[in-house]
Amino acid sequence: MEDLTQEEWVSQLESDHNAVILDVRTDAEVADGIIPNAIHIDIHKGQGFIDALETLDKTKNYYVYCRSGNRSGQACAIMEKLGFNNAYNLLGGMLEWEGDVVDMD
Repeated sequence: MEDLTQEEWVSQLESDHNAVILDVRTDAEVADGIIPNAIHIDIHKGQGFIDALETLDKTKNYYVYCRSGNRSGQACAIMEKLGFNNAYNLLGGMLEWEGDVVDMD
């Protein structure tokens, strides 16, 4: 797991052809908008979150975010324990995100 600033996260993501963006916020938070092309798995779903992670390709590079960077850090740690080699936490989360956001409506 690696914590990245927004600039590092975006720069690395743009040049990564094996990247997956993962949003671990709640459904209510996602309703306010999501980073384009992100997949959403709510970390508060407990075992359901782990079960959903287990269906993902562990050879991909995961760029993980939440509202503030706290839950996404926890998600990256869980992913590491499950055998994911590359999980990158977005420091500051959506609170500090200055990039594109798409509505979920």
